[in-house]
Amino acid sequence: MKPVVIYSSKTGNTEKVAMAVQSALPEGTPLVAASDFEGEADYDLIFVGYWVDRGTADGASRAAMAKISGKMVATFSTLGEYPDSQHAKDSVANGISCLGEGCTVLGTFICHGAVSPEVQEWMKQFPEGHPNAATPERLERWEIASTHPDSADLENAAAFAREVIEKAQGLVAS
Repeated sequence: MKPVVIYSSKTGNTEKVAMAVQSALPEGTPLVAASDFEGEADYDLIFVGYWVDRGTADGASRAAMAKISGKMVATFSTLGEYPDSQHAKDSVANGISCLGEGCTVLGTFICHGAVSPEVQEWMKQFPEGHPNAATPERLERWEIASTHPDSADLENAAAFAREVIEKAQGLVAS
């Protein structure tokens, strides 16, 4: 089994999760920035990590994901929204839709991540009542998100990677 971890990170959140995923994989598993990913090569299992941008994978990750076809894949992502929210669920589904044809998705992982200061400032410019306005609820969520990914998130990401490896090995063995 030859895995690879591909990721894009704006604030460092997704990179932390990518390193946690990589730590649970066989020694020597490459960690590749999405912008440097040239294609699937001879990898059997591809972990793709992205930060959620407007309800889907960020641009660099979308471009990398489009290069992946017919492979076993697992996705992981970070976002400033609660991971059990409908927005998070939709963002995972939208991210998966960025993959090339014929991929087998073995699992997904999403966790809270700090919202970039640029996005916060952008949203604070919207007037009250606008869908993107910095409401008190949104400000509270940003405060909570600023402490993530935390050690529990990273442990969960590593456990996710181990589960995916087991699934992939089971598929290859059968």
